[in-house]
Amino acid sequence: MKKLQDKVAVITGGTTGIGQAAARLFHDHGARVFITGRNDKTLAEAKTHLPADITAIRSDASNLDDIDALAAELKKKAGRVDVLYVNAGIARFMPFESITPELFDEMFNINVRGAYFTIQKLLPLMGEGSSIVLTTSIAADLGMATSSAYGATKAALSSLARTLSNELAPRGIRINEVSPGPIETPIYDKLGMPADQVDGFKGMMSELVPVKRFGSAEEVAKAALFLASADSSYLLGAKIRIDGGFALN
Repeated sequence: MKKLQDKVAVITGGTTGIGQAAARLFHDHGARVFITGRNDKTLAEAKTHLPADITAIRSDASNLDDIDALAAELKKKAGRVDVLYVNAGIARFMPFESITPELFDEMFNINVRGAYFTIQKLLPLMGEGSSIVLTTSIAADLGMATSSAYGATKAALSSLARTLSNELAPRGIRINEVSPGPIETPIYDKLGMPADQVDGFKGMMSELVPVKRFGSAEEVAKAALFLASADSSYLLGAKIRIDGGFALN
């Protein structure tokens, strides 16, 4: 049974990793899928890995003009949004003393400000029965060293999920979150660390996970599909932790 048959689904940050896996899965379940990304090259590459009828739109989550343009294009091309998966985000892990105002602002602009106003701008296109899913992180809950700014952005998103759950419930719009732990995605290649350090970090993290492996983007996408569909109709302001038991340590 297709869980999103004839639904219009928008996935921000849909070009790689979790976003791309979700785009493919949502499409398989009958949705008309739109993905966003801020890089033309990455968008073009994503199109080569996704079904041809998925629409890719260049939109920078940190740019309010881009978000306005995204809302206008979606209204023109689809007329509505049934599922909004707010997945766009960046991560920088470094000691507290090394975080600069520029890095701090970059993460908050994309991870929090961008998510906040994406929801606000697309909300007029969403009606009763719509679903919003946020990608947060276990970093919001664990107090992990070197994640002070990144964890704070994800904690802000978790708070937003809870407050908007109350505010949007009278409209019949649900909002929930997926909270990934160590997941095999390209995000680790963007940390600015040498390859051997990245490999060492992954190895260390794998040993800390009770199931002794990283999760896959597809495993997170399956949880996002559950929250996006009517299968989760009685979930509101909920968080699904996908971390192989990492947070149990």
